[in-house]
Amino acid sequence: MATYNIKGGVGKTSTAVNIAYFAARDGLRTLLWDLDPQGSATYLFRVRPEVKGGGNALVSGKRTLDDGIRGTDFRQLDLMPADFSYRNLDLDLDSTKRPTDRIRRLIAPLKKDYDLVVLDCPPSVSLVSENVVHACDVLLVPLIPAMLSVRTYDQLIDFVDTMPGRKPQVVGFLSMVDRRKKAHRELAERLPNDHASVVPEAIPNRVVIEQMADERAPVPAFAPASSATAAYEALWARVQSCLTDGG
Repeated sequence: MATYNIKGGVGKTSTAVNIAYFAARDGLRTLLWDLDPQGSATYLFRVRPEVKGGGNALVSGKRTLDDGIRGTDFRQLDLMPADFSYRNLDLDLDSTKRPTDRIRRLIAPLKKDYDLVVLDCPPSVSLVSENVVHACDVLLVPLIPAMLSVRTYDQLIDFVDTMPGRKPQVVGFLSMVDRRKKAHRELAERLPNDHASVVPEAIPNRVVIEQMADERAPVPAFAPASSATAAYEALWARVQSCLTDGG
């Protein structure tokens, strides 16, 4: 599965990190691949953002993902770190045969070692994002509760629909929801009814999520009783059902 949005700052990385944590907690051998050159997920897991040979070595076949995977502090959860060279990943991919399918082929050999691979993707419409769409079974899309965000989501749906080849199940959900605000409450109630691909599970706007950067850990690891933990766990249950029975 992958967390993705055309826009940045909508909660992709926090979602990827917490979903990966819950998957590993539930016994799935889980790998999180931080594809964003900013390396936020890598930072949260206290791993150095460096891949020997960079993204070019991976997509060219000089190195495999196995060469770069690192363990985390959490059982059953491994990390493929970010690398600043990923900023050139579009160019690296474009130089290969079948450039929109390269990430899927890199992941394929890991099926013997992992039950779930989570891709944390950079914001953009690019060759990397095309690769991600081809590689994943579920595309998890966080939306902030604003109409412009919904418009961007509709553009993303169109982008996926017009792509050739295999397509993932797109699952949208609201992120950074402040239920003290009438507009947020109304959109949270209306959007799942208006868009069949948007689920009712929503992530609240909580300080504890921002504290992930200070604690350098998933929310459930340091705030297990928080409402944010409960929200991410509910979202993970939804994602798990999509992965196992097609939603």
